[in-house]
Amino acid sequence: MTLSRYRPRVVVLGDLVVDVVLAPASEMEAGTDVPGRVMLRQGGSATTTARWLGRGGAAVSLVAAVGRDAAGRALVRTVQGDGVRARVVRVAGVPTGRVGVFVAPNGERSFVQDRGAALRLAPDHLRVEWFAGAELVHLPAYSLLDHPLGDAGLRAAELGHAAGALVSVDLASSRPLLALGREAALQTIAATRPDLLFAAGSEAEALVPGEDALLDIAPIAVVKRGARGAAVLYRDAERIVRVEVAAVGLAATDTTGAGDAFDAGFILGWLRARHEGRSNATALRRAAALANRLAARHLVAPKRELRLD
Repeated sequence: MTLSRYRPRVVVLGDLVVDVVLAPASEMEAGTDVPGRVMLRQGGSATTTARWLGRGGAAVSLVAAVGRDAAGRALVRTVQGDGVRARVVRVAGVPTGRVGVFVAPNGERSFVQDRGAALRLAPDHLRVEWFAGAELVHLPAYSLLDHPLGDAGLRAAELGHAAGALVSVDLASSRPLLALGREAALQTIAATRPDLLFAAGSEAEALVPGEDALLDIAPIAVVKRGARGAAVLYRDAERIVRVEVAAVGLAATDTTGAGDAFDAGFILGWLRARHEGRSNATALRRAAALANRLAARHLVAPKRELRLD
């Protein structure tokens, strides 16, 4: 295979849901209404990462569950439009998941989850051949919570390792993860035997006593700090190496999904540099640079609304 034709092969497992975005033009007022926008968009951390992997040139599959409804069909069409292979289970009698996203005028976001059919993905739905040839399996922490979805996430990690793939985990939102309790959360993440761990700064602080402790969970950790860039941590013999990466400053009123696009860029850059035989340090620096570029592209890209017809 020539380098120019190299396409990293990645499997992503997790939520494929509708984001119901409420974006008021001014501060909310109790007991009355304010102007703004109400939009339906593709949601789900796993799906956003998969779509940006597809846009970046990876051969990517998304394993997820939706309801047998118009929303589920529309979501599948949307991900396929970015070159993602949809391994989607359609669950009867349960609606496609929905997440309410409230975007305050200052850009701060709050979420209400009704994950519906997304939670019904089970280990029995997964097929060994879906993971054959995969170089990496990516799991947001949401994919390791609840049942049977959490069991499917652990099974995906097992199938990935058996196929010789790397496994990456994003700690995603800290509150659902830490609802298990700190020790149980650590055990859940460790059970995937991750090779690469993504975390926002607040998530890292909530889970471990210091960022360096993330390396007790995975050999490489990436701490995302939004507009302040990111830190990549790894061990070189007995020494912990920390690489600080600056981000491009952009004004954005809605940062939903930027961290997922960052994950996609990092995975792409890392796998490509490894394929070229680059050193660990060079591969991780390239990965972080591409991660920031894709996150920036996500922030400025037009936000397409979901068509349910």
